[in-house]
Amino acid sequence: MSSAQPPVNIRVRKQSRVLELEYADGTRYQLAFELLRVYSPSAEVRGHGSGPGVLQTGKRDVAITGVNSVGNYALQLVFSDGHDSGLFTWHYLRELGEQQEAYWQRYLRRLAAEGGSREG
Repeated sequence: MSSAQPPVNIRVRKQSRVLELEYADGTRYQLAFELLRVYSPSAEVRGHGSGPGVLQTGKRDVAITGVNSVGNYALQLVFSDGHDSGLFTWHYLRELGEQQEAYWQRYLRRLAAEGGSREG
């Protein structure tokens, strides 16, 4: 399945605050650090059961301070707020890239509905 293929190039763009993923087919995604942090696939963020998980607030200025390969299937991202427990599979990273606008709008709607803020 092509969506599970790893990127051929991964760059952390600290100035523009994006993780850039480039694939063999020429597809390129730039995922904002904040988006990656608020959609971390960790139990801390997603919750331990069903439901929307724990709303992440105050992450506008979060940075990625480390990127570690996990086997041949995922990346572990280390964030400046100390969060590092989510494993971003190749499939999930591709999904975030393909649907990032929908994910972003869902996040903004949830912040508004729950009185959260992107500010730290």
